[in-house]
Amino acid sequence: MRKVYPDAKSALDGLLKDGMTIMAGGFGLCGIPETLIHAIRDSGVKNLTVISNNAGIDGVGLGLLLDTRQIKKMISSYVGENKTFAQQYLAGELEIEFNPQGTLAERIRAGGAGIPAFFTRTGAGTQIAEGKEERVFDGDRYIMERGLIADLSIVHAFMGDTEGNLAYRKTARNFNPMMATAGKVTVAEVEHLVQPGDIDPDHIVTAGIYVKRIVHVPDAVKHIEQRTTRKRTDSAVPAGTGEEI
Repeated sequence: MRKVYPDAKSALDGLLKDGMTIMAGGFGLCGIPETLIHAIRDSGVKNLTVISNNAGIDGVGLGLLLDTRQIKKMISSYVGENKTFAQQYLAGELEIEFNPQGTLAERIRAGGAGIPAFFTRTGAGTQIAEGKEERVFDGDRYIMERGLIADLSIVHAFMGDTEGNLAYRKTARNFNPMMATAGKVTVAEVEHLVQPGDIDPDHIVTAGIYVKRIVHVPDAVKHIEQRTTRKRTDSAVPAGTGEEI
C-alpha cells in the first residue's frame, strides 16, 4: 500500500467532506499539523466539528479555519489564546464542548481503544456533569464520559518511515499519538521521512497500522506561542559595552 503522498492536498484527496469530524494534534502551537490544516482551509470544506486540545491562535493553526468560518463546533480543553474563537462563541456562531484536559485525553484514548464510555470523578457535581449519567463507586460520585472517534485524524510527527511508523519529539508528543489511533483515517505529516528499519523500534510511538497516508514536511515552521523577553541586568553586561538584551 502506497502511503507517501507528494503534498498535503493530495494526501487529503477524497477524505474531506462538509460536516465531518476532524481530530487535530498539538498542544498550543507545538506539534500541530499545520501543513494539513492549510490544505483543509484551501479545500473550502465547512461545518466541521474539530477535536483538539486548543484552537491555535489568531491566524495560526486552527485559527486559520476559524478565520474562514469552516468550523461549526470545537471539542476542546483550552481556547484562551484565540480572540476570534471568543468572538464567534459570544456571537452564537460557534459551538463549544469544553472538557477538562485529562478527560479530553482519555476520551480520545478510549475511542482509539474501542472503549465506548468510562467513568471519572473529574467534573462530578459541576456544570461538566449536567446531562451525564452519574454513579457512585466506593462512596464517590463519578460521571460517564463517551469515547471520541473522528472521521479523520491529522497529526504531526518528528520522524516517520514510509510504512507509517511515527516517532515524536519532546512536547510535540502530546495529543498526536492518541489521535492517531482514534481516527477512521489518519494522515500524518512528518519532518523527517526515512525507510522502514531506520527508526529504532524502541522509539516508535505510533505503529504504522494506524497511519494511512503520509506527507513529508521538511521545512515545518516551529511557532512560539508566547515570546517573553527581559532586559539583561547591568551585572550581566560587559563593562563599557552599554549593550542590553
